[in-house]
Amino acid sequence: MKNLFLFLTLLVLSVGANAQQNQVKQDSTKTEKLDEVLVKAVRVDADSPITHSNVSKEELAKRNLGQDLPILLNYLPSVVTTSDAGAGVGYTGIRVRGTDATRVNVTINGIPYNDPESQGTFWVNLGDFASSTESLQLQRGVGTSTNGSGAFGASLNLLTDAYSDEAFAEISNSFGSYNTRKHTVKLSTGLINDHFEVSGRFSKIDSDGYVDRAFSDLKAYFLQGVYKNENTLIKALTFGGAEYTYQSWYGLDATQLQENRRQNPYTYNNETDNYWQDHYQLHWNQRFDNNWSTNIGLNYTKGKGYFEQYKPEESASDFANLIEDDSDVIVRRWLDNNFYVANANVTYKNEAIEIISGLSYSVYTGDHFGEVIWGSDLAANTNIRDRYYQGDATKNDFSVFSKASFKLSDELTGFADLQGRFVSYKTNGLNSDRDEFITDADFSFFNPKFGLTYASGENNSFYASYARANREPNRDDFENGITENETLNDIELGWRYNTEKVALSSNLYYMFYQNQLVLTGGLDDVGSPIRATSGESYRLGLEIDANIQFCKSFSTSTNVAISSNKNKDFTSSIDGALVNLGDTNISFSPDLVIGNALNFFPVENLQLSLLSKYVGEQYMGNVDSEFSMLDSYFVNDINVNYEIKPKKLFKSIILSALVNNIFNKEYVSNGYYYTYDDDWSDPNAITTIEGTGYYPQATTNFLLGVTLRF
Repeated sequence: MKNLFLFLTLLVLSVGANAQQNQVKQDSTKTEKLDEVLVKAVRVDADSPITHSNVSKEELAKRNLGQDLPILLNYLPSVVTTSDAGAGVGYTGIRVRGTDATRVNVTINGIPYNDPESQGTFWVNLGDFASSTESLQLQRGVGTSTNGSGAFGASLNLLTDAYSDEAFAEISNSFGSYNTRKHTVKLSTGLINDHFEVSGRFSKIDSDGYVDRAFSDLKAYFLQGVYKNENTLIKALTFGGAEYTYQSWYGLDATQLQENRRQNPYTYNNETDNYWQDHYQLHWNQRFDNNWSTNIGLNYTKGKGYFEQYKPEESASDFANLIEDDSDVIVRRWLDNNFYVANANVTYKNEAIEIISGLSYSVYTGDHFGEVIWGSDLAANTNIRDRYYQGDATKNDFSVFSKASFKLSDELTGFADLQGRFVSYKTNGLNSDRDEFITDADFSFFNPKFGLTYASGENNSFYASYARANREPNRDDFENGITENETLNDIELGWRYNTEKVALSSNLYYMFYQNQLVLTGGLDDVGSPIRATSGESYRLGLEIDANIQFCKSFSTSTNVAISSNKNKDFTSSIDGALVNLGDTNISFSPDLVIGNALNFFPVENLQLSLLSKYVGEQYMGNVDSEFSMLDSYFVNDINVNYEIKPKKLFKSIILSALVNNIFNKEYVSNGYYYTYDDDWSDPNAITTIEGTGYYPQATTNFLLGVTLRF
C-alpha cells in the first residue's frame, strides 16, 4: 500500500512538472482560484446534493474578538456550542445534529485536524485561528469524501489565508469582560515580482474565564510563503502555538451550581493543561489547462504537553509504588505525538462532467506516560519525574476516493462518490490506570455516496442523496472494551430557492445507525466524554435556513432545526437488573435548535446585528431520566461593526463591539450524567445512584475591538 501511494504521488508530481513547460493561457471566467483548489477534494459546490453552509472571512471577522472558532459558528443550522470556562475562550466544543466533536471531521487545507487517537478537535491549540481563515464550509450529515476520521454528524473544512496581491500590515486589539484580551498582528509583503508573497500572523489571547480561575493563556502564530504564476500555486506554511489553561473540565454538581455558579472546586494552584502544537504544510496546485488540475499536500504535526494534577491520599499500587499508601501526590500526564499526512488528487472537468480522484495516507505515533513530580511521602529510591505508567500507539490511515458530478440533462445533475478507507491501530504498554492496554485492530471501510439535483427554472432546485459512512472506535472506546466499528446511513432530501433578495435552503434528513457510539453523559478522569454502543438508533430532522434582504438597510438570517433522535430498544442496568427501556432519546440531542440574526445598516459602513439562539431541552444520558435533563435556553447577543476609511496613514479602521447574553440569562449549555450501583444500605438489593455535572455559561459580558489596517 505504501509503495502504491509513493508511485501515485511521484506520478502526479512528474505530470505537474511536465505541464509547467506547456502551460495554456486560461480564461479567468472559467477557472477557479488556485487557492480554492486546496479544498476542492473535500468541499462541494452550491448546487450539489450535499447539505452545507459556507462562511466567508468577512463573516468571521465581525465577531472575531478573541472567542474560539466554535463559538463564532454558533448561529449555523443545527449547531450547539459550549465553553468549559463559560466565556468562549479556552476549551470550547461544537455539536452538529446532536453529534459531538469526535464525530465532526475537521480538515485544514484538506489535511485532517482531528486527533487520530481520541478523534477529538482541540480548538484551544489553535488560538485566534479565525484570523487566518479565508473561508470554511460546514457539511451536515455524512457529506462528501473527506480525509481522516469519518464524518458522523458533520464535516468542517477550513481554507487558510489566500495570498495577497498588495502589501499590508494589520493590528487588532480587543478587550472585554473577565479580563479577556486579544492582540493580533498580521503582515504581508504582497506579491513580489508578481510571483512571491510572504505573510504571517502572531496572536496572544488571555482570559480569566467566567468560572473562577478558569484562565486561558494562548499564544499562536501563522506563517506562509507563496509562489504563484498563472497556473501554479505553491504554498509552504506553518502554524500552531501553546496553550496554558486552568482546570474547569469537570464543571459543578447541582448543589455547587445553586450555591455559586462561578465557583471552581479545584484548589491546587497549578491544576493546569499545558500543550504545544506545531503544524507544517506544503501544498502544490497545478492547473494544466481548462480541464486538468492536480493538488498535492504534505503535513507534519508535532504535539507535546501535559496535564498537571493534585491527588490526595492515593494508593501506592496506583502509582507503581513510587509513593507510600495514603500519600498526597502531584502528577503530570504527558502526550508526545507525531502526525504525518500526504494527500494527492487530480481533477478533470468540462462542461458536462467533473471528476476528482485522490488518496490520503497518514501515520500517527503517540507516547502516553505519567510522571510523579511531588509526593508527601515518596517511597524509597523514588526520584522526581519517575514514570508510573507508559504506553505507545501507532495509527495508519489510508483512503482512496473518486467522485464525479455530471449532467444528465439541462435540468438534472448526478453525483457519485466512492471511497475506500483502511485503518490500522496498535497500542502497547500501560494506560493511566496502570492496566495493560494492548490493541491490534484493522478496519476496512467502503463508503459510497450518490445524489441527484434537479433545477426547476432559474430559482428552484431540488436534491436527494444517500451516503454511507463507517468509523472505528477511538482510544477511550478501546479502553472501555468497544472494538466494533459504527455504520451510518444518511438520506437527505432538499429544496433550494434563490432570488436576488431571498436565499432559502430546506432539507429533510434521516440518519440511521448500527452500533452507534453515543455519549453516556459520563466523563473519564481527564474530562473526556465516555461513550457506549447503543445498537440501532436514528436521527430524523427538518432544517430550514433563510436569508432575506428586505431592503438596503435591513436583512435577516434565520435557521430552524427540528429533529427526533432515538435509540431503539435501549437496555440499561437499573437497580442491578438489565432493563429494556424501549426507544429512548439520544443524549445531547435537542429536538429544537433555532438561530436568528437581524441585521441593520443605518448608514454606510455601519452594521448592527441582534443575534439570537434557542436550544431546546436535552437529556445528558440515554435512559430518559428527568434527573439528567438540561433545560432549554434562549440567549441574545448584539454585534456592532463600523469601518472608517481615512485618507491618510491607515487604509481602514474597524471598530467592533460584541455584547453577549444581553438579557443576563443564567443558563447551562453542557454537562454530564453518570450512574453507579450502591448496595451499602441493603446487602440484598442494589440501588442505582444518579449524578450530574454542569458547565455554567457567562451572563452578560462584552468585548470591544479595534483593527488598524495599513
